[in-house]
Amino acid sequence: MANRPGDLPAGWPTGKLLGSPGPNVGYALTLANRIRDQFALAPHEHPEDAVAVVAEIAMRRAALFGRAPVLADVEFGMQIMGYRGDADPDFVGWRKRAVRGAHHNYYERRALVDAIPVDILRLAPSALPEHLDEARQALRAAVPAPLGE
Repeated sequence: MANRPGDLPAGWPTGKLLGSPGPNVGYALTLANRIRDQFALAPHEHPEDAVAVVAEIAMRRAALFGRAPVLADVEFGMQIMGYRGDADPDFVGWRKRAVRGAHHNYYERRALVDAIPVDILRLAPSALPEHLDEARQALRAAVPAPLGE
């Protein structure tokens, strides 16, 4: 029961574009920026876009566990988005178009992050490699890349 002005009677609201509330989730941006030189970017990809999307994935993953983001969450996001350099060229081509401008567009970031199934985000990092295809297919199905390149 809510009895203080800031209390929510039914808990946190959920739905599209509402984000993932958690403790100190913004720290994921600091962590992602610390390792931004480790991102394997394609030609014409901007590090600001990659950092924004990976940090947003890390924020959501940490919030699912009810804790602040840690470096493993950022690395998890890098792996899903193929910024470790292990993604096939077709996925990289899609990513390059889908992520463009994401650091300026909350809606695009949320659409990408919300497309990743929660069950995958809850995986241990060691279990992620066998689910990468599933995660990447979900991303591509939910967020078609803009045409024209």
